[in-house]
Amino acid sequence: MTIETKLPFDKDYVSSFSKEMGEPAWLEELRLTALTNIETLSMPRPDKTKIDKWNFTQFNRHHVKNVPFTSLAELPDQVKALVDVESGNKNLYIQRNQTPAYLTLTEDLKSKGVIFTDIFTAAREHGELLKKYFMTQSTKADEHRLIALHTALVNGGVFVYVPKNVEISEPIHAVFLHDDAEASLFNHVIVVADDNSSVTYVENYISTIEVANSVYNIVSEVIAGNNARVQYGAVDNLAKGITTYVNRRGVAGRDARIEWALGLMNEGNTISENTTNLVGDGSYGDTKTVVVGRGEQTQNFTTKVVHFGKNTEGYILKHGVMKDSATSIFNGIGKIEHGATKSNAEQESRVLMLSEKARGDANPILLIDEDDVTAGHAASVGRVDNVQLYYLMSRGIPKAEAERLVIHGFLAPVVKQLPIEGVKKQLTEVIERKVR
Repeated sequence: MTIETKLPFDKDYVSSFSKEMGEPAWLEELRLTALTNIETLSMPRPDKTKIDKWNFTQFNRHHVKNVPFTSLAELPDQVKALVDVESGNKNLYIQRNQTPAYLTLTEDLKSKGVIFTDIFTAAREHGELLKKYFMTQSTKADEHRLIALHTALVNGGVFVYVPKNVEISEPIHAVFLHDDAEASLFNHVIVVADDNSSVTYVENYISTIEVANSVYNIVSEVIAGNNARVQYGAVDNLAKGITTYVNRRGVAGRDARIEWALGLMNEGNTISENTTNLVGDGSYGDTKTVVVGRGEQTQNFTTKVVHFGKNTEGYILKHGVMKDSATSIFNGIGKIEHGATKSNAEQESRVLMLSEKARGDANPILLIDEDDVTAGHAASVGRVDNVQLYYLMSRGIPKAEAERLVIHGFLAPVVKQLPIEGVKKQLTEVIERKVR
C-alpha cells in the first residue's frame, strides 16, 4: 500500500477528539498545526531502506474504548507473565489499546511529588508541566511527516516526572497491550528526571492477537536533568500485521546518565530510531539493543549518540540475529560536535545470519568535528561460529541445541541489562521462540 497524503481524519475530528479528552488549548492547537503541516513535510529517509510503499496512514480506528482491568487477576496470561500478580506491582501502568486500564503508584512516591499517569490525565491535571517537555527538547513536531502525524493523532502514552533530589529505587513499569485487531496506536511517552534524581522505567509493547493491517507510531522523550540518571528498558513484541515507526530520544544535562536496554522483537516491518543528545558537560549515554528478525520482515535500526558537552561518553552496542528471508539495517552513528573536547564515542554492531536468504547490514559511522577526542567502532556480519559449535558438540550437545546456546550467549549483553525479572524472562522467551 502506498503512503497517501489523504488522511483518514480531518481537523474537525482532531479538534473534537482533543476536546473529548479534556486537553488544554495549547495541546489542541499543537495537534491542529501538526495536522496542517503533514502535507508539506517529507517522509524520513532511513538509510538503505525504502519505505515509500509502507502503510503509515491508513488504518481503521483511531480511538477504541476498552474496559479497564479492576485487578491484575483479569490480565491475559501473556501480561501476567510480565508482572508480579501475587504481590502486586507497586508502580505499574497498563494500557489496553488506547484505554488506560490499570494504574498503581506507591503513596511514598506520591508524597515526594512523583507523577506517573497516562498522557491524557497529565494534560488535564499537569498541563503546564507537560507543556514544558512535550515535543520541546528532544523532538519537534515539524521534523518530518511521521512525527507530525504522531503529534496530531496521539491517542495513548504515559507521563513520568521525578522531582529534584528524588531517587526511585524500584522500577516504574508500563505495559501497552494490543488485543483489538482494529486498534492503531500513536503512543507518546515522556520520562523526566529532574536535577539529582534517578528512575528506572521499563515498558512492554505486546500483541496477544493476529493482525492483518495496523499502524503503530511511537515517540518516547527522555529528559535527564543535571546529575540525574534514567535507565530505560523496553521490549517491543508487536504482531506481524503491524507497521511500526518508533522514535526514542533522550537529552542529558550536566553529569547526567541515560542508559537504554532495548529488545526489538516486532514481527512486522519496523523503523526504529534511538538518539541520545549529550548536551551537558560530563554526561553519559549508553544504548544496548538486541534484535531478532524472521520471516520476510524488513527492519531498519538507527542508533545515534550526539556529543555536545565536554568530557561526554557515548556507547552503542547492537546485536542482531536474522533468519529466513528477514532483512535488517543496523546504523550506528557517533557524532562529536565542535567544542565537545575530551569526549569519547564508541560503538559495536554484530549481526548473525541463520539462513542463506537472511540479510543484515551493520554500518558504523563516526562524525567527528573536534580534535581532542577519542572514538572507535567495530562491526561484523556472519554466521554462527563453527568453532563454538564444535566445542559444544564435542561435549555431547546436539547441533541444534548448541546453535541455540550460541545465539542466547550472543544476545545476552542486552538481555541481562533489563531490570525487571519478568520482562527479562519474557525477552528470553521471545528470543527462544523466534530462533527455535
